[in-house]
Amino acid sequence: MKNLLKLTLLLTGIVFLSCKSSNPNWQAESASPALLHNTLQQITDIIVHDIFSPPVAARIYTYSNVAAYEAMVPGFPEYQSLAGQLNGLEPAPQPEAGQEYCYPLAGAKAMMVVGKKLIFSEEKMDEYEVKFLADIQKINMPQEVYDRSVAYGEAVAKHILDWADKDNYKQTRTFPKYTVTDDVDRWKPTPPDYMDAIEPHWNKIRPFVIDSAGQFPPPLPPAFNMTDKNSDFYKYTVEVYEALNVEEKEKEERIAIAKFWDCNPYISHHKGHVMFATKKITPGGHWMGITQTACKKANADIMKSSQAYTITALSLVDGFISCWNEKYRSNVVRPETVINSFIDQEWLPLLQTPPFPEYTSGHSVISTSAATALTSVFGDNFAYTDSVEVAFGMPPRNFNSFLQASQEAAVSRIYGGIHYTPACNEGVVQGGKVGEYIVGNLKMKK
Repeated sequence: MKNLLKLTLLLTGIVFLSCKSSNPNWQAESASPALLHNTLQQITDIIVHDIFSPPVAARIYTYSNVAAYEAMVPGFPEYQSLAGQLNGLEPAPQPEAGQEYCYPLAGAKAMMVVGKKLIFSEEKMDEYEVKFLADIQKINMPQEVYDRSVAYGEAVAKHILDWADKDNYKQTRTFPKYTVTDDVDRWKPTPPDYMDAIEPHWNKIRPFVIDSAGQFPPPLPPAFNMTDKNSDFYKYTVEVYEALNVEEKEKEERIAIAKFWDCNPYISHHKGHVMFATKKITPGGHWMGITQTACKKANADIMKSSQAYTITALSLVDGFISCWNEKYRSNVVRPETVINSFIDQEWLPLLQTPPFPEYTSGHSVISTSAATALTSVFGDNFAYTDSVEVAFGMPPRNFNSFLQASQEAAVSRIYGGIHYTPACNEGVVQGGKVGEYIVGNLKMKK
């Protein structure tokens, strides 16, 4: 199949060579932001298909978007490279002086090459690329510009992949698994599959903008105490237990909010002796979808769209690095484990508990960080309709700002029964600090 796709790509180039004259409007027609929107959506679809964990998905989004941005920035003089601004990123190869390029094509090509390298289902990206190039050829740009632009995108992609290769990701694949203990206050695997803890060494990944994984540590969580009913921990646990014990109208709204922001990439279902899984978008994928929605509503051109995607992806990936550092530092047990052990052994949370420690709330951190990044691009009070979850059976929801959406994402984890209030509240603070640091230290426009 791969050889057939490579032959198809070669033949499409040969067909393009046979064109006798180029389109005088090719530059305008090739600058559609749809080149990025569609390519990134393909990466999201593959991430869902391949079931990447939220932190790993954010890493894929970031390298793919940085590649597109760096490949396009030479063609947009009002923007500047991220080299020297992102940890360890050296200047990318520069285009040949005096030669004409289609920088949007180079950017999309760089995104495809990097995305393909970081996912599993490479054939799905190959299939997309065949159609993508066929559509580009309909524009009928000069052949030498086409060839030069594709080659330039590939060169930038290689540069980004070389940078990615040094972020310690491969090394963490060989590190030991999380050790489960009998301590009542420490995280333990949860039903129904009792999966191993995800990415216990994610704080070893090289950060992108922030200085270190521990740069923004939240305060320690409330001390575990289920013997004193007046203790903070006991009260927060009961709050989760009774989160849906409200009037029917309010209960329906809480359930709707929790399910909308679930974003669990792998939900396991058990029916008798049959087990099957539901694949869904990750939290980062949801925010990349919100970014696309904002770009389209603002009628952002391709470079502003790349700016929005890139700064959002950076806020996600550094948010996960910061959050995961705290998760395995404080190592807090999940509400499901505590409630089943001390209050009600039959209780189930509305949402399936994710397989990693509780404090702080990942969705609270990354949603606030992403909302801060998006606000820096599109402004506050940017009203929009979030229809990202429609593909997964959820109705759209309306928001007056990105920060309003992030606040709802945070509280959704309490309604869903998977987080205590301090994890959400402190996660919002932590994510805000990450997002503000990225916005304040990253200069994308001159």
